[in-house]
Amino acid sequence: MTSSGRRPTGSGRRFLNLVLFAATVAVGGASLVLLYHGLHHGKATGSDARPTAAAAAGPHASASSGQSPKPGPKPTALRPDGAMFDDFHYAGGDDPALTAHGWRVRTDSGGPGINDTWRTGGVSFPDVSDARGGKALQLQLTTDGTEAGTRQTELMSARPEFADGTYAARVYFTDGPVLGRNGDHINESFYAIAPPTDKKYSELDYEYMPNGGWGSVRPELDTTSWHSSQQGDRVYHPTYQRLHGWHTVMITALKGRTTYYLDGTEIFTNGAAYSLHGPVDVAFSTWLIDLPFTGKRTWNMQVNWFYYQAGKALSFQDVDKAVNAYYAAGTHYVNTLTTQP
Repeated sequence: MTSSGRRPTGSGRRFLNLVLFAATVAVGGASLVLLYHGLHHGKATGSDARPTAAAAAGPHASASSGQSPKPGPKPTALRPDGAMFDDFHYAGGDDPALTAHGWRVRTDSGGPGINDTWRTGGVSFPDVSDARGGKALQLQLTTDGTEAGTRQTELMSARPEFADGTYAARVYFTDGPVLGRNGDHINESFYAIAPPTDKKYSELDYEYMPNGGWGSVRPELDTTSWHSSQQGDRVYHPTYQRLHGWHTVMITALKGRTTYYLDGTEIFTNGAAYSLHGPVDVAFSTWLIDLPFTGKRTWNMQVNWFYYQAGKALSFQDVDKAVNAYYAAGTHYVNTLTTQP
């Protein structure tokens, strides 16, 4: 028996110690939990604690601002070295951007065709429903059958910054005038040419003549490589077929081998003697071989896009992939040629 004024016996002390130990462990465990949360969140962890703005916004929110991160720049088309692409989104022949992008409308004298009839009024950039991107370069030729009443049209690069590589364009060849009588010996062309005074002269041509010319009466596409500007110093291949509508014409010129393609099909190849010898301009033009009859008529040739890649002989599929990428990115013009300022 014990009285209230006496200390507990040994067994009683052991029981009391167990009770005190259990209480200490319980209190200490709770304190450790509070300490753990305080260290890991840096905030009070009581029942009134609120999550930070960053925590509420989710795992990808900005911890510093409490807001979602700003989106990065929109992807753009690839810009490989030595490339040029243009889909001809311009306001007109006098658009400053046309000059800024290295094009000029021909007004100087000389041939081919009817001498001294090159005028600026035939270059325009209309909306075209069946053109990729809805726009195209239009090269309009008008005549009344006289030299004074003839207006030929050409758009060409302002300087010879092209050389070995791949040249491609989507062109609308037309078999008839939009106004007036058919029958003109018209030449609808896409070509690369060195300046006439260049000692390393060379020229690569596509020339479509829907009514023939120079004695021929059949529709004809001539692919021609010139060694010099001398008459007859060339090799060429005629393709006799009607081409009314859109076509992709392509030239690869590399290591002395020049190959012409129509819609991805090889149509002519020549060797080193008639390859490019130096820098060239590129041009699109409509002109008349002669004036066989009188009366007003109007012809429209169109170009959807132009693409060039320096130093590589690309496949038709490679060109198609590159052009698709520019259109997908909404890129109207790219020029990474080394001669660019």
